[in-house]
Amino acid sequence: MNLIPTQYQDLQNQVENLLKLLHQEPTLRQQDTTAVRSSLNKVISPKFEIVFAGAFSAGKSMLINALLGRELLYSAEGHATGTECYIEYAEPEKERVVLTFLSIAEIQEQVGILRKQLDLDPSANIEKSEVIGIIREQCNAIIKNEGGENKSERAKQAKALKLLVDGFEANQEFIHLTQNSIYSMEQFNFSNLKEAASYARRGMNSAVLKKVEYYCHHPLLEDGNVIIDTPGIDAPVEKDAQVTYDKIENSETSAVVCVLKPAAAGDMTTEETELLEKMRENPGIRDRVFYVFNRIDETWYNSQLRQRLESLIISDFRDTERIYKTSGLLGFYGSLLKETSKGDRFGLDSIFANSVKGLDGEEETPQFVYAFNNYCGTSRKLPSNFRVSINGFESPNENYVRILEEWGKPLIEQLIIDSGIEEFRDGITRYLKEEKRPQLFANLADDLQSICIQLQKNYLATQRDLASQPQEIEAMKAQELSLLNSQLQEVGEGFNQHITEEVNLLVTNKCDGFEADFNQLQSRMIRRLDELLDTFSVEAAYSRATINHPRNATAPLLAVLVEALYYLANQLEDILVDSTQSVVTGFFQSLIDGVRKSEYYRQLYRLLGNDGGIEKHLKEVEKVVATALISAARIECDRFVRESPRFYDEGTFSIYQFRQTLLQTSQSFDCSTMVEAEPAIRQLLKLDFEPKVSQTIRQTFRQTVNQTLKTNLLPMAEKQGEDIMQQYNQAREYLEQSLETEAGEKIQRNLRLQAEVEEKIKVYHRAVYYINSCLQTMFLNERQLPIISGFDFGKSEENLEVVNSEDEKLLESQEVSPLDDLRRQMNLNS
Repeated sequence: MNLIPTQYQDLQNQVENLLKLLHQEPTLRQQDTTAVRSSLNKVISPKFEIVFAGAFSAGKSMLINALLGRELLYSAEGHATGTECYIEYAEPEKERVVLTFLSIAEIQEQVGILRKQLDLDPSANIEKSEVIGIIREQCNAIIKNEGGENKSERAKQAKALKLLVDGFEANQEFIHLTQNSIYSMEQFNFSNLKEAASYARRGMNSAVLKKVEYYCHHPLLEDGNVIIDTPGIDAPVEKDAQVTYDKIENSETSAVVCVLKPAAAGDMTTEETELLEKMRENPGIRDRVFYVFNRIDETWYNSQLRQRLESLIISDFRDTERIYKTSGLLGFYGSLLKETSKGDRFGLDSIFANSVKGLDGEEETPQFVYAFNNYCGTSRKLPSNFRVSINGFESPNENYVRILEEWGKPLIEQLIIDSGIEEFRDGITRYLKEEKRPQLFANLADDLQSICIQLQKNYLATQRDLASQPQEIEAMKAQELSLLNSQLQEVGEGFNQHITEEVNLLVTNKCDGFEADFNQLQSRMIRRLDELLDTFSVEAAYSRATINHPRNATAPLLAVLVEALYYLANQLEDILVDSTQSVVTGFFQSLIDGVRKSEYYRQLYRLLGNDGGIEKHLKEVEKVVATALISAARIECDRFVRESPRFYDEGTFSIYQFRQTLLQTSQSFDCSTMVEAEPAIRQLLKLDFEPKVSQTIRQTFRQTVNQTLKTNLLPMAEKQGEDIMQQYNQAREYLEQSLETEAGEKIQRNLRLQAEVEEKIKVYHRAVYYINSCLQTMFLNERQLPIISGFDFGKSEENLEVVNSEDEKLLESQEVSPLDDLRRQMNLNS
């Protein structure tokens, strides 16, 4: 079935063309187009999902049955089913049902939750047959103690648990351990939808079904309409309730029928309030919400309840007209009574046959019969011409049959009217048949309005800018020369700002390249110190000390330490000097690369034909900085020769280590004792050098580097920026040589841009004309998207208007570019 009329088949392409135009504009492409895409999907989608949501026992399933006039869905007072039901259109000969079962794991989980709520052991294993028998006995006992299945919340939970284990036992062959098994109705040997629906509607079967898909013939389901019945938002099993919330928040959901219980309870529950909030947060739903206060018949017998409901509607639902008051029970079964007669006791022996069968052969009274008798006897809804009596000496069923014998079809018709079902059905039908598609188109048009206006303003501004440009080479040259001073100023300021920003990144440790190089310097210093300490030779140091004093045959510990201090300091100096040179070279190379890639550098070459001395001055500063920092590195390492100030402080580990080493080396006067103390001497040197090196590479030297670069680069950048601004004469002389060619190229580029904008506007017009034609067929002329009516640049920017289809061809034929004369002049016709 073609769900979208033929004339709308190209709608998606035209809307996508508008979105492509939007994304082609750098200043507009960041705009959020989610709402447009959501509206478009709703218009072109083959399905329109209508979700019935509400608390359990609110009457959702009964309401759907009444709406479709068929008993498809399971509905029972007090029983909350977690089954999702989808009802879609099918031709009469193709009606069918698809059943999806819960897995054993899911059923076990639900059994555990319900048993916990009933204060029973939640760990009972339902795969053991004897356990199922025990659970059934426990449920029957609870129901008996509570006085009946629907007498208390505890009794309702026991009933739900009993149905769950009964359903599991009866359908065990169809249920998989961990997966959701799916069956067609043919696999169950059902010959038609009625038989399959009767099976799925049965309480214990419904309890173990995860999802039921009905494909049935009904005019309401045409045009892709899908009715979805969801679990109650306050279902005993939290996962079941979450299914409904997920569906409400799903972008595929198009409309919601919110079935509320205040008609029976007087106030909205916490779950109902949360449901309304989630609906309002979903942009896919918008105002496509129907509020149904079901079980309205309960307000007929309670004036206080009726007043509270009216106050709630006035205070919380005053902004919507889609409010309905219904009794699904009276409306649905009332419509079924039309097909009954005295012969089957008006449905007691047919429609209600299962409900009438009681224990010990006694006849039970169906819920509908109680509601019907109350309606006739105490509701005061019947017009005065119906003089119906309820006799106390008759049973409820006898009163029911007698009343229908006496008043027949007129009473049934009045019952259906008072139930509100006809009004609700008419409202839903009118919306789905007449209002749905125009409303979807209107939403799409509303979302597209801002995009179209922004595109128009952008195109007009571009056209105006291009038209304001000189259209002759001499005029273009004069304009370019008049801008020369400001362009040189922009270049100078750009360079100065660039250098300032780079220096600021460096001193705040945010220059990634420099940080990596300086971290490498730190690593090299630490590794070299470890290598020197690990390989330090006391024997070599002792030898150098005795060579320096030829008259002596021995040397003290202090002499060895002195040689060690000089040796380590000089070795570290070599590393720091080399690493510093690498850091400086890397920083300036990165700086020069950044300058070369900048827009101001490209502009400078355009104006001067060279870089104005930028790279030369940067190289000069690099030499000055390298010399200064290498000198600072030598000074820093020269200070390593002196011990740390606290090295000999009393109470420190270093002075303790020094004394122990001195004690060991003073045992004899030859070299052997000194060599034997080598580990202790290395430890002593480590205690002295590690703090000094750490302070250098982590604090003092980094500060020296930062300060040196800052004090040399910033003044140079400021001076260089000023020098560039002073080179007007050189720039004018150079520019005049190339300006004629450049002016011609710029004019040609403007022509190309003009042609591109004109082509974009043509694409825009085609899309808008198409969308507007769709809106016209929906009688939504007031929602039509604006077009660009022409390019008269003497008018204001608000040169936008909506034109009808009769003017479109005229507009297309009259579109003339203001640069066409120039194209002809330069022989550049496109």
